Amino acid sequence: MSETGKSLKEIRKRRGLTQSELSTASGVSLSIIRKLEQGERASARLETLRKLAATLRVPTMRLSSGPNEEGPIVGTAARWEAVRHAVERPPRAPELDDEAPTVAGVRRAFAKAEPLFQKNQYSQLAVVLPPLLRDADALGDEGRAIRVRLLQLAGLLMVQTRQFDTAEVALSRALDDAADRLEGAATVNTQCWLLLRQGRLETALDLAVTWADETEPRMSRATPGELGAWGLMLLKVTAAAVRNSQPGQAADALRLATAAAVALGRESKSETDAIRAFGPTTVHLKRTENAGVVDRPDVVLSLAKRVPASSMPSSSNRNRYELGIADALARTGRCADGFETLAGIQRSAPEWLPNQTYARTVLRRIVEGRRTLTPEMRQMAADIHLEI
Repeated sequence: MSETGKSLKEIRKRRGLTQSELSTASGVSLSIIRKLEQGERASARLETLRKLAATLRVPTMRLSSGPNEEGPIVGTAARWEAVRHAVERPPRAPELDDEAPTVAGVRRAFAKAEPLFQKNQYSQLAVVLPPLLRDADALGDEGRAIRVRLLQLAGLLMVQTRQFDTAEVALSRALDDAADRLEGAATVNTQCWLLLRQGRLETALDLAVTWADETEPRMSRATPGELGAWGLMLLKVTAAAVRNSQPGQAADALRLATAAAVALGRESKSETDAIRAFGPTTVHLKRTENAGVVDRPDVVLSLAKRVPASSMPSSSNRNRYELGIADALARTGRCADGFETLAGIQRSAPEWLPNQTYARTVLRRIVEGRRTLTPEMRQMAADIHLEI
């Protein structure tokens, strides 16, 4: 029997519940519970473990036997090989006829590359980033600031495409070069996201709490950059806590993030984190996301009515939000509407969607709610690597 099955059986019995009672209370099938406890399954999806943990009143990670991460999709390793080499390998010696890079030149090139991330144009970034990373390395101490920004971007892309080992290297290098706590917080925010994607909820929560404490400003004289850095760390606290079945801590962090957003008054990006924005809309999106995590699709759809599409702080925010809407629609029996929402995301962000495990979960839910599958559904399943 796996550690997950052993813990589940022990805690269930301590709570005085039968397998059938736990199934009814959690919404997890009796078959899955039996297979876990009998050792026929080593673990289950994080979403399933969260439901069981919430019912048993324990943190999700009490039922986890370790990280339950999904690796990159087919073709990712080859596409990003040059980026991985630029991040992980020592700087190469310049050739005699190489033109020496300049800080100004690398900054200009980075300014052109950064919008590609917002537009989810990953194929272009896979080509553009390697020479930029090498040039930033060649600049030495003079290129520290722009090198940090490039490593942060590389780390984000590696997390997004589920190349976690390279992400750790890029983010560790960026943190080592950080000039102050706000620049460091921008990198740590991505490290927390990395840990969440790996299913390491408690580690993510501890790191986010530590840095939320580190970046908490004096509200009476806080700058927009300080409010944004603190607010974004609080959103990582609430994201980790809600997934780890710690609703009180999740609610407290969201309340503090709301206070930071109100003090800021608008969506804002800082000089040390030009990728992410923070403000009232970002907090509202996280509140909507949390409702989906705790199986409240009705709340998700209700909250969604208050978010105009024009106010989305970034394409990634919009895509993740729309994915949550598609899931809520499927959960409430509106599978056709859910699929149309999912199809809309695919049309606007075809390179983003296949990297999302959540997208496969949503499409699987839609497929299970249908008697027949349309050709469009079958094509999307193939596009996002879902076997049906």
